[in-house]
This record gives sequence, C-alpha cells and structure tokens, in this order.
Amino acid sequence: MDAVADPSYFGTLMVQTGAAHGMVSGAAHTTAATIRPAFEIIRSAPGVSVVSSVFFMCLADRVLVYGDCAVNPQPDAAQLADIAINSAETAARFGVDVRIAMLSYSTGTCGRGEQVDAVRHATELVRERRPELRMGGPIQYDAGSTRTWPSSNSRGARWLDCATVFIFPDLHTASALRDPRPP
Repeated sequence: MDAVADPSYFGTLMVQTGAAHGMVSGAAHTTAATIRPAFEIIRSAPGVSVVSSVFFMCLADRVLVYGDCAVNPQPDAAQLADIAINSAETAARFGVDVRIAMLSYSTGTCGRGEQVDAVRHATELVRERRPELRMGGPIQYDAGSTRTWPSSNSRGARWLDCATVFIFPDLHTASALRDPRPP
C-alpha cells in the first residue's frame, strides 16, 4: 500500500506542507500508527528532549489538557518537567488559560515514595525553568480539579482556581482516569 493513502500519513503530510494547521487522530488508529508519521515526516522541534502527547478534553464549561497520556510509559522527573512545559505551551497556543497540576497519588508534602518524589522534583524543575507558570504539585486529580485548591497541603500552588493542564506521572495513571461526574 502507498503510505500517502494511509490517513495518518496523508494528514501529517498536509500539516508538513501547510495545507492543514493540525490533525486529530487516535480514535480509530493505534498510538503508534498515529505518531509514527510525525516522527518520520515532521520530526521533533530543535531542543525538545522528550516527545509527548496531549489530549484536549472539551467540556461544556472549559477545556482541559491532559499530558502525557499516550507516549512515555514511565517518565523520569526531568522528562515530566519537559512534558509539563510542552503541554503548557500547547495549551496556551489553543487559548487555554494555563494552570498546571502535577498529578500524584499524594497532595503536597504528606506523601512519600519514589513516584511522588519524582513528581515533586519535576515540579521544582518546572518552577526553576519557567517561574511564570501557574502550577502546583504534587497533587491528586480531585484536588487539582476543584475550585477549592490550594489547600494547606498544596504549599507552592500559584492560583485559586481549578487546574486546566494535568500532567500524569505515568501512562498507567493516565489510563486509569475516569471523569468523576455522572453521565
């Protein structure tokens, strides 16, 4: 089969040539089939150390951005920081008011463990590299998605509204998320 006949390759070629501004894919194709053409044709931007994905969750009253839910199975702290910064930049390009929640099984300083420590370190790295970003972490999804955050456990949070950009610590956690609201 000619590669251009494949919708993922065709759409990627349209983006590369400027015939399209973007491409939505993944619902009917595997992650690998969706991102392989971008790696082959567009490639990553100079200076990007880790390629990641974002999902836009278009709700009735707001748009949420979830990163990385498809590419990096177990990112380290430096990769999580890059994913957060890249996700924030993507969200801003689409007009989302960026407020980042670095997700963990523990909020603030109350939890211990390798995973929560990686999220805590990633949060510090983002603050060092991009201090203007409004963010908090580590934080649990329910705490980051409510308007009552920051609480006493979320020292260092820089906003008084719910997060709009959620950074998941790994693919397992991202895959387990379900919308807490009833259908």
